[in-house]
Amino acid sequence: MDGTEEGEAGGGASAVGMSHKECVSCINKSLAHPTVKFLREKMAQAGCPVWVNLLSAMTCKGQTSIGSYASGRGITICCNQATVQDEIDQVIIHELVHAYDDCRAKNMDWTNCSHHACSEIRANHLSGDCHYKRELLRGFMKIRGHEQECVRRRALKSVQVNPHCSDASAKDAIEAVWDICYNDTSPFDRAP
Repeated sequence: MDGTEEGEAGGGASAVGMSHKECVSCINKSLAHPTVKFLREKMAQAGCPVWVNLLSAMTCKGQTSIGSYASGRGITICCNQATVQDEIDQVIIHELVHAYDDCRAKNMDWTNCSHHACSEIRANHLSGDCHYKRELLRGFMKIRGHEQECVRRRALKSVQVNPHCSDASAKDAIEAVWDICYNDTSPFDRAP
């Protein structure tokens, strides 16, 4: 099972997206992003170095998300869903949080709604996906309290896609793990 990134990363990605060559170039630039470098270092320190094939660029058919993580397979970036460097940076950071969770939790089970919910809460909270400027670009104009609402909304949307989680079990899982997972900022000292 994967932790999917919903396709609202940068204010409405085009269905055309990037060419494969542009996408690979953006992925390579993302590897120099300070947060990406930090997460890769922390994964290596946890005994899970980021292997060469962790990131793959491809055209994804029938998928509206920009990227996804699958245990043992790595991170897929859907070039046809991404339009700018910032989207690639954000999705890689988001998916690296999933990879980090998979690394540090030796019993991670993506079919378990609570495990998936926890990683989605953490990825949305720690990646910057819910920064107020990103929310404004998505059309969510609330200034106060936006971050937690965004994390809940995006985490719920991702867990609901999990074929092992009904809508009700996804909601229950988010609520059950919210406090622990939202406040777990590892490997960061605090939420970036």
